[in-house]
Amino acid sequence: MRLILLGPPGSGKGTQAQRLVQRYGIVQLSTGDMLRAAVAAQTPIGLKAKDIMAAGHLVPDEIVIGIIKDRIEQPDAANGFILDGFPRTVRQAEELDELLTAEQMNLDAVIELKVNEGVLLERVERRAAETRARGEEVRADDTAEVLTRRLSNYRDQTEPLIHYYSDRRKLATVDGMMSIEEVTEEIGRILTALGASGASRAAKTASPAKRSGGAAKKTVKRAKKSLQAAAKSAKSKAPAARTAGKKAAKAAKNAGTAAGRSAKSAKTRAKTRADTTAKTGAKTAAGKKAGAKKAAAKTARGAAKTAAKTAAKSSKGARKTASKAGKKRGKR
Repeated sequence: MRLILLGPPGSGKGTQAQRLVQRYGIVQLSTGDMLRAAVAAQTPIGLKAKDIMAAGHLVPDEIVIGIIKDRIEQPDAANGFILDGFPRTVRQAEELDELLTAEQMNLDAVIELKVNEGVLLERVERRAAETRARGEEVRADDTAEVLTRRLSNYRDQTEPLIHYYSDRRKLATVDGMMSIEEVTEEIGRILTALGASGASRAAKTASPAKRSGGAAKKTVKRAKKSLQAAAKSAKSKAPAARTAGKKAAKAAKNAGTAAGRSAKSAKTRAKTRADTTAKTGAKTAAGKKAGAKKAAAKTARGAAKTAAKTAAKSSKGARKTASKAGKKRGKR
């Protein structure tokens, strides 16, 4: 849980921060304490802050942000933290948002303790009077004048943060004029409600890595079940599968044998048909040849007869002519 407490001086931020630390096991981060600790530890950022503070200047925001970064990365801040006294300006709030984004952290809530400034001034004046009545010296920073100045500074610098976090729906306002116990209970109710809604949002908008991780686990689980079922099914069906395989192999072999026989038979039939066709063709050709010879012989014989008749006829005519010529010569 990561929180920011906002409230003017005298609103009870310190008291409520300690109670939250004890209840949720988180750490309270005060910029003043962190600066002093960084300087004492002589960290690189602490040394820079030391030189600036020694010169009497305000520590720049980038150094404060660097100190906060180093602090929230410590193991004791793993469960969360409460920022007290930071941010004080909108610019610091923006830089804090950038830091938390870079660290992959979310700010859960900003608790504003709203108080009546007039009542606060009355309390300070009453406390100062009681201190003097006991014969004790009043602290220089615990007077109405100092409080008035600090309240004015708070309004000028920190008031814009109320609008900044309100626009981002991070702000929750608590009546700081209630008793300490009542304020603690109200803060507890707010954080419980935020935790419930945050858990619901986290379930609905889980990061891609978590969603994919959960989906991967489910997929692996389903795959294991499928493999187990497949193995069991294969084991129970193995004898039948082997028998079916043998039958299939035998059927294939028989089919191959039958196919071979069929091919051989087809080849034989094709050869027989070819031989028969060839013989028939040869016989037909021979018959045609013989018929042609016979026709030719017949034609030749007819021609010879005709020639013979013509020759005989011509010879007979020639003899008649010769006989007539002899008779004419005898008469002379």
